[in-house]
Formats: sequence, C-alpha cells, structure tokens
Amino acid sequence: MTAFDDLSLLRAFVCIVECGSISAGARHLKIPQPTLSRYLRVLEEHCGTALLRRDTHRMNLTQTGQRLLEDARTMLAHAEAADQRLREDQTMLSGHLRLFATMDLGQSIVTRLVSSFLQTNSKVTAELSLTNRPLHMIQEGCDVGILPGKITDESVIARPAGKITLHLAAAPSLVQSRPAVKEPADLKSWPWIRLSGVSAKEITLFARHRAEQTLRVSPVLISEGVRSIREAVRAGLGVAVLPDWLIREDLLSGQLVRVLPQWNAKDLPVHVVYLGARLLPTRVRAFIDFAVSYMTKEFGSNA
Repeated sequence: MTAFDDLSLLRAFVCIVECGSISAGARHLKIPQPTLSRYLRVLEEHCGTALLRRDTHRMNLTQTGQRLLEDARTMLAHAEAADQRLREDQTMLSGHLRLFATMDLGQSIVTRLVSSFLQTNSKVTAELSLTNRPLHMIQEGCDVGILPGKITDESVIARPAGKITLHLAAAPSLVQSRPAVKEPADLKSWPWIRLSGVSAKEITLFARHRAEQTLRVSPVLISEGVRSIREAVRAGLGVAVLPDWLIREDLLSGQLVRVLPQWNAKDLPVHVVYLGARLLPTRVRAFIDFAVSYMTKEFGSNA
C-alpha cells in the first residue's frame, strides 16, 4: 500500500496543515482527535518519513511534507472534480449522446426526434449514426438506437415505440399496363422490388376476415434502402411493400397508388434499444423516454 491508495489519509493530512493543528483539523472534519492522529501516523508510515514536526508552540512541514501537500491538493481537487462530473451525469440533463438509427428512418423521423430533444435540452449534444446494419452499434459505445423490425439481440433492452403500417404500392403507369388485380395471387407475375435482409422471394399478405396469403416472387431489384426502393417504384420498375410514413405524400399526389388496398404486409414494430445497465446517465434515461413517446405518437394510429 502506498500513500496515494487512500484519499481519506491525504484529505486528513491537508486538513491538519490548513487548520494549523490536529485538534483544529479534527473539529473541522468532525472526527475524534485520536482518529485524525492515527490517520497522520498511518500516512507517515506509508511515506517512510515524518511529514510534520510538532512542538508545544507550532507545527512545521518537513521537506517531504511540503512536496506531498502540493501533490495531495492536486489529487484531491481532481477527485472532487471527477465526483462532481459523475453526480452531474446522474442528475443533470447535460453531456453528449451517441445515437443510431437505420438509414431511412434516421434521415427523416429520427432526425426530427433528435432535433426536438436537443432544442428542449440545450446542454445536451448528440451524434447520430445511420446504418442499415445496426446490431454492432451498442458494442461500439452508442447509448441508444431506434430500430424497426424484430430485435434479436438479447444483450439490449428493447422498448416498443409504435408500429409502421406497410402498403403494397406501385406507379400508376405499371398498374395501367397490367391486367386488373383482384387477389394477391394475381401479383405473382408482376415485377417485384424487395428490401435486402428480408425473405426476398416470399411475401405474406394479410386482410381482415381473410386467411393470410404467401406469394413466391422473383424480384427484379433488391436494395438495402427503403428510399431507393421507393424511387424504383416511382419509376415504374415494379411493385413493392413500402412504409406508410414514406409514401403518404406520394399517394396523395398520385405519384404512387396502393395495390390491393385491403391487403397489407404485417405491421413492422419500432423499438428504442439500449444496454440494460443499472445506472444510465440522466440524459440517456431522458432521451429514451422522450424517444418512446415521440415515436409512439408518430405511429400512434398504427400502434
């Protein structure tokens, strides 16, 4: 054990020097004088030399004591500052957030979410990473992620935050060029555009009071981005399953139309994910609650 292993010994030494005596230091620290004397004795034993010379009239620092006093004050100041930062981390809405989301959701809804949170909490800053392969982001040190789809990573907590409705959509030009569609089976021969990472050659559709139907399809294009798929659908390349939030304006403007509007793919759950640590900084806990509320309202009619 060294003189620097126990900050209480250093704190006792500095207090004795600054108060001018052991008795005054004991009164300041509100501990018995024999206890403070023992702290000084133990510290001197660790140092291997006397730190103070005492007589009936005054107390003086030895040369070693003078050097240790300067170092002890510096160490105690650093420790106090570190403790203050830790307390602020747990009690104040301040500091930096590392966030992540999938590319398409992150570029729109999640960016608006983060902007709203930062405008409300001016002492917080954030970094938002966008990736369509997000499972490693928590391991890389990110605090919170907002992800659509099923969460399979058991190392994270996933709080539900609404559901995304998925529509079958196509360009009017494609619909007009094909025979009329009455049942999902009529779409088997259509050109399909699919999202990578899902079962690209199968799609299951649902309708109220009808049995689900699974179609075998042959995609003409598989893309990693939902916005990329929307552009291809707009161009008339094929039919695709697209999220309501992304194509709402296209449907209103007539750039896209719904195909078999009574049939949909299964709703896609949205989650706010984070490590299940017992002590999360206040800014992280506040952002998680804010994100769950924001996303649930965004997709509230579908939740």
